[in-house]
Amino acid sequence: VSKNVGILKEKRRLKSFAQEKIGSIGTDPMLILGTVGFLLTMLCLSGCVGALRENCCLLRLFSAVMLVLITAQVLAAIMAYSLQNEIGGYLRSGMLAAMARYQDDLDLRFITDEIQTNLQCCGADTYRDWEINIYYNCSAPGVLACGVPATCCVDPLENGTVWNSQCGVRAQLLDEFTAQSVIFLGGCLGGISRWIEQHENLIGTVCIVILGVQLLTLFITTRLLDSIQWRKFSCFPLFPVEAKLLLAEASCCTHMYSDSMLSSNSLQKKGINVL
Repeated sequence: VSKNVGILKEKRRLKSFAQEKIGSIGTDPMLILGTVGFLLTMLCLSGCVGALRENCCLLRLFSAVMLVLITAQVLAAIMAYSLQNEIGGYLRSGMLAAMARYQDDLDLRFITDEIQTNLQCCGADTYRDWEINIYYNCSAPGVLACGVPATCCVDPLENGTVWNSQCGVRAQLLDEFTAQSVIFLGGCLGGISRWIEQHENLIGTVCIVILGVQLLTLFITTRLLDSIQWRKFSCFPLFPVEAKLLLAEASCCTHMYSDSMLSSNSLQKKGINVL
């Protein structure tokens, strides 16, 4: 009985561990970026190999995926423009989730620190949002309780040289007037919105240039595929009618030429000159 109880406890522990790891996959930024990078690399490789080897199948695959990507990007831009409020809610949920796992995920910690340092902000909407983290929650037993990360501090360097990781300790207990000299009061969602508004022209220009390059690539691929299809009979299964017509014309011309040669030979044997 004791062995069975121990086995059941171990199974539950492994199950909870697996669920935690699987659940964290969807919020792992490095895994997402690595997967997207791998897929884009394979797409570019298929296009390059298809162009160099004049492989119609790879070129068709490349052009089809490019068309899907362009359509998805256009739809995403339309949805982002029409669902601005909902996107703000998704960003808030994502940032709160990153803050909750701040001590457990080094990738999310790095991204959160970079956002707070560059935008000079703290939390999602306010510095008190850090209470969502179990280590910074005021009910936590550790030294970090009721505090904020050092990247929230106005001056995290002690004497201008040494990084003071404890500068945000007990910052949540301070009122806003006192806290403004120690930490940044504004949330990062407002900072992100202001940054987008300040750089919206640049963002729009970059998006248009990227979309234009993709459209140009799709056009060149389509023209190359058409050129290969006209020069190679191996690609004619897409155009069976045209292929049959060309083969019929070639066969007809061959028969006409052979018949004319036979007629001229028979006339020459009879002593009749053929001009």
